[in-house]
Amino acid sequence: MTKYLSAYLATAVVMIAVDLLWLGVIAKPLYQQGLGHLMAERPNLIAAAAFYALYALGLLMFAIVPQAADAGWLKTATTAAMFGFMAYATYDLTNLATLRGWPIGLSLIDMAWGAVLSAVAATAGRFAWDRFA
Repeated sequence: MTKYLSAYLATAVVMIAVDLLWLGVIAKPLYQQGLGHLMAERPNLIAAAAFYALYALGLLMFAIVPQAADAGWLKTATTAAMFGFMAYATYDLTNLATLRGWPIGLSLIDMAWGAVLSAVAATAGRFAWDRFA
């Protein structure tokens, strides 16, 4: 139980910290330029917390635990990157299909970000898992 909880917490903490840096500092101008007319003045913190909690659980169950028997962390990172790409692609491609003026360039950046963020967060979770294995 300790390894599941430690892996989950490491995944969630790293994901939140890295994503807040991305959204709040690095990519903020990109999102404001592409989606500024749709952005809320303040984020819905309950929805954000639910996303991070569920997404970290998804990384744990689909990328970290299934790869736990593998000796290296690279397979975990690769699986998580694919998970992230698919999850973010679902969001971005649905928006491209249904919303007028949704920026394709931002969607491509966002899908790549989903892969990178997921790989980094799951790798942190995998290291925590290995520490308690």
